[in-house]
Amino acid sequence: MKKRPAYKINRRTFLGQSALAVSVLGSGLLVACSRDSSTGAPAVSTASSTEVETAYGRIKGAVNDGIFSFRGVPYGGSTAGAGRFMPPSRPTPWTGVRDAIELGQRAPQQFAGGEPPEVAAMDRREAMGEDCLVLNVYTPSTSTADAKRPVMVWLHGGGLNSGSAGFDIYNGSNLAKAHDVVVVGVNHRLNAFGYLYLADLGGEKYSQAGNAGHLDIVAALEWVRDNIDRFGGDPGNVTIFGQSGGGRKVSILQGMPAAKGLFHRAIMQSGSALRGQDRAQATENADRFLHSLGLDAAGIDKLQQLPYQQLVDLMAKERFNFGMVVDGRTLPASMFDPAATEITADVPIMLGTVETEEAWSPRIQIDPIDMPELVRRVKADIRVTDANAKKLIEVYQKQFPGIENIDVYLKMQADDTRRMDTQTLADRKSALGKGAAYVYYFMWHSPVRDGKMKAYHTLDIPFAFRTVDVAQSMTGTGQDRYALQDRMSAAWTSFARTGNPNHDGLPTWPAYTADQRATMILNNECQVVNDPNKDERQALLATPRVA
Repeated sequence: MKKRPAYKINRRTFLGQSALAVSVLGSGLLVACSRDSSTGAPAVSTASSTEVETAYGRIKGAVNDGIFSFRGVPYGGSTAGAGRFMPPSRPTPWTGVRDAIELGQRAPQQFAGGEPPEVAAMDRREAMGEDCLVLNVYTPSTSTADAKRPVMVWLHGGGLNSGSAGFDIYNGSNLAKAHDVVVVGVNHRLNAFGYLYLADLGGEKYSQAGNAGHLDIVAALEWVRDNIDRFGGDPGNVTIFGQSGGGRKVSILQGMPAAKGLFHRAIMQSGSALRGQDRAQATENADRFLHSLGLDAAGIDKLQQLPYQQLVDLMAKERFNFGMVVDGRTLPASMFDPAATEITADVPIMLGTVETEEAWSPRIQIDPIDMPELVRRVKADIRVTDANAKKLIEVYQKQFPGIENIDVYLKMQADDTRRMDTQTLADRKSALGKGAAYVYYFMWHSPVRDGKMKAYHTLDIPFAFRTVDVAQSMTGTGQDRYALQDRMSAAWTSFARTGNPNHDGLPTWPAYTADQRATMILNNECQVVNDPNKDERQALLATPRVA
């Protein structure tokens, strides 16, 4: 493959531009000569608006290049005060017309700065708060007469700790326009506010606190069921999709009885999750959280009275492990361990990973490394002995003659984590013999950072959303981006429309089975390969781990 030219970026410049986007776009009303940073299209003016009657009241959105957008639409009530750690409530109905032009609040969180600057440039850093149960809708039509479009509900990344549906890269306008779908982005409670397990410390009152964030998502899907026909969408054809933490959220929803029937397809990008957290571990985490605030189980009610910023500040100082808990109630059992859940057995899924997942992480040094450093990293990250580290390295060197040491490490790290979970989930899903599974492997290399990050975590998002021009800090400016964007966005929307990602722009993509492991390679040249990392996968599975 021809080497791509390096695409150098000035971090200060594009972060500054992102900050400008926050302050200007946050107003929701732009002068006609300005540009919307999330689509590159002329920004809407105050005259470009439309109104829709929802179940809770009338809202006014914006119209831009034929696409209607509604931002900050409430699907739940405030979660502050007595609502903190409680299941979501319905929105309070309103009279008159409510503006839905600005982004709503994101959930309380610490801006940790964990993403590389190339990705951080996509973050609008909109205001946060506990009135955060809001969503954004992008649609080609607000007519109920043609309400048959597939609905694609996006769950943002950031683990279960941070993020928002307001990232510029998640703007659904381009996808809605190109493929005649309705795109919905959801904000919900995160970290302690959404996943602090208090049931075994606080009793029945707090019995659902540990999974409140996912109960929020269920409430958002109920809003979609009850309202999306007013935005031209089909409530009987809903796809949930997400990347990283968003993929994890999609995985979890498949094991929740409350979510059954609210979605009909599921896409997990670099975020296949097999199991939930056990109650003992979650209770230990909650107990430590309480003690860090000077509280014990008898003082749990005081958690609802503290300023939310105090909880955010604590999470900035100490590390806590917040995760969806197998509580026997909202999540009866782990979703895909030891077998795939039967709750959503008939729901087809699409899932995959990128080639060098952790090349985006600030903790990973991506410059060339020598052999001693490669052995050290493999021993530490794969948790193997010195001798077995060298054996694993030899497997990769044999499979990829001439491979650089840094590439051995990056590929192996991804193979042993996100890719292993993705293949395991696909194996267990296909074993049910009901809903089909389609697996992809994204291998397109970005030229940014002198090409050193290669196919890094999050890079598949702009290709699926058709936002590669918005995401030039991530993708560069090469012409080869557009063909892959066309193929991937068509596959994502074809899957949403029919449960099958095949379309004329791709070679035939078979459903995944454990014996063939058919995988679509997404690159400048797309092709189907059976079990593309078979030798590496088998070597990793056969290698004993050390504590």
